[in-house]
Amino acid sequence: MPRIAGQIDETKTEAILDAALALFSEKGSLTSMDAIARRAGVSRQTLYNRFPSKVEIGRALAARRSDAISAPLRTGGDPETVLTAMAAGMLEKLLAKTAGSSMRGVALLSPTDPELAGAIYQAGPAEGLRRLSAWLTEQDGKGLLGVPDPDAAAEMFAGMVLGHGHLRGVLGIEHPAFDVESRAAEAARRFLRAFAV
Repeated sequence: MPRIAGQIDETKTEAILDAALALFSEKGSLTSMDAIARRAGVSRQTLYNRFPSKVEIGRALAARRSDAISAPLRTGGDPETVLTAMAAGMLEKLLAKTAGSSMRGVALLSPTDPELAGAIYQAGPAEGLRRLSAWLTEQDGKGLLGVPDPDAAAEMFAGMVLGHGHLRGVLGIEHPAFDVESRAAEAARRFLRAFAV
C-alpha cells in the first residue's frame, strides 16, 4: 500500500535507530552520520530528515528503551504486578546480547561527546527514573504506598533490580545465571515491604 504524501515510513526510522545502536556500540563517538545511513540502507537526506544529528539519534534510542522499560507503569495494575513487570523488563534489557556493547559504547563516547552522552542519559535512564518517581507519587497519593521521597525511592528500586549488572555490562563480564522472573518478583516484594503503609 503506498504511503500518503508526508507520511513517515517507520521501518526506515527503525532501521536508522538499529544501525546507529550497532555503530555506537562498535565505534562510539567516531560513528559518522554517513556510516549510519549506509548501515541503515537509507539516503543521507532520509537520515537527516528524521534525525538532524547524532544527539537526536541518541535521544531517540534512549527514549525507545525507556518507553519499553516503563510500559508497565501505564497499565494501571496493582503495585506488585507493575513493579515486577518493570523489574523483569529492566533485567531482560540488561541481559540482552547487545546490552554490554551498548553500555560500553555510551561509556566510550562520553568523554569525547558529552552532549550525546548527556542526551542519551536524560532521554533514557533519567526519564525512566522520572516516570517511576511520578508513578510512586501517585501510589503514595492513593494511600497504597508511603513514599516520602519518590525520586530517591525510584533510584533505590533501579539499584535493587540491577545490582552490579551495569558494571558487569560495561566491563564485559558475564552475568551470573539467575531466573529473571523470580529475581524481578523478589525485588518488587522487598521494595514494597520497605514502603508499605
